[in-house]
Amino acid sequence: MSNLLRFSFAVILAALLVPESALSQGAPGFDIHLVSVDEKNGVLEFGKPNKITDREGYDNQPSFTPDGRGILYTSNREGQTDIYRYYIRTGATRQVTQTDPESEYSAAVIPSGDAFSAVRVESDSTQRLWQFNMDGSGARVVLTETKPVGYYAWGDDDTIGLFVLANAETPLSTMRIADTRSGRATIIAYGVGRSIHKVPSRNAISFTHRIPELWIKEVDLEHHTVTPLIQLLDGNEFYAWLPDGSAITAQGSKLFRWDREQGTEWQEVADFADRGIESISRLAVSPEGDRLAMVVARQ
Repeated sequence: MSNLLRFSFAVILAALLVPESALSQGAPGFDIHLVSVDEKNGVLEFGKPNKITDREGYDNQPSFTPDGRGILYTSNREGQTDIYRYYIRTGATRQVTQTDPESEYSAAVIPSGDAFSAVRVESDSTQRLWQFNMDGSGARVVLTETKPVGYYAWGDDDTIGLFVLANAETPLSTMRIADTRSGRATIIAYGVGRSIHKVPSRNAISFTHRIPELWIKEVDLEHHTVTPLIQLLDGNEFYAWLPDGSAITAQGSKLFRWDREQGTEWQEVADFADRGIESISRLAVSPEGDRLAMVVARQ
């Protein structure tokens, strides 16, 4: 690849892969909707969306707690971004982190279940992965040298898949597999997207790859081999895994499912247009697969 082409490609990717910390500042509002999910004879049935956040501003990045009773999410309020927790049974919301000037994004309970992790934008704008007690106390860095971290997914107690933003050392965003014991992070792919997930019942982490089209790929955590899975639909780079190993994504007001075992293409499974929903982006599925959290742009 020539230097000119390499530079142009890096510029395009930099424009596409804006850090979430920048997107939450002055961006259009987002709300999180909670939907019940039932499967009958292999067919998914979705309930009426319940809006669990309803305000102007940035409420995004939902992640279920392991017991399925709560949702951690990112909320930007008056310029300060922290982690909040929504309690499904009572409908109550509680602020978990209260840090200033630091901001937190992309909260997820760690595999042991006794703490959660989040990307922290530190006071000097450094973005690293941190860990917190479930009440938001006890903040500590998980990976000291790996930065700037944008997104991540835990593979197991000691392994993390990381989206690392482009920087002076690497002009393209990278997918890395890190070992928390050694602190080492191995580059797996360049030019990756913002959706990274643990693959159910497999020793693998999936990620989106933008070269040339946007694909879901998975990396085996033992051998670091990468396997292409399926191309995503136009207009959305986000997806989630259902417990049975099938994937779900969105396009506009519609949800689509891909069944890995059957080798099918994306199949439409729901349309929420009649509920006034027009633009679904991020998705999160509860551990039991009985609830779906959808991020929807405010109209």
